[in-house]
Amino acid sequence: MRVMRQWAATTTVTVAAAGAAVAVAAAGAAVAVTGAPVAAAPVPRADLEVVRLDPDPVAPGGLTTVHGFVANNGPDRTAAPFTVLIDLPAGFTAEGPYFPADCVAAAAGHLVRCTFGAGLPAQRTATALVPVRSDADVPPGTVAEGHVRVVSAEDADPSDDGTAFTLSVK
Repeated sequence: MRVMRQWAATTTVTVAAAGAAVAVAAAGAAVAVTGAPVAAAPVPRADLEVVRLDPDPVAPGGLTTVHGFVANNGPDRTAAPFTVLIDLPAGFTAEGPYFPADCVAAAAGHLVRCTFGAGLPAQRTATALVPVRSDADVPPGTVAEGHVRVVSAEDADPSDDGTAFTLSVK
């Protein structure tokens, strides 16, 4: 690396590194930046998709499991953590333990948040498992809709980041 300084009414600093040169000139309040462009690091691309999986039907007061199933359609592995959110309708409540163990229930058990670390490879999946109890007074024949969605800062296609699922009481 070579650094050159010239002190006067105008200050010029030239820095040369890795074959690229950048010069910064400052005179009073004016600043100009010149030099060869530096290639930016490639931005990871991962397309996370929520896949619909309806849980097994449940008896009034019974327990079933919601699967928050997320696929990485690639082309890259995830470079940042992502969060799976499971929204439950009235009459159904999340009941731990959850998988992964760091899932957290909120809104009186009607919203569960599960965070997965970075590194899900392309063409692989991650699944949050959330046990759900039907209220004892939900009548047989009830069909209710919940939602699974994934939140990621790097997702290439947000159109497939959520889907509904059906909870059925038998």
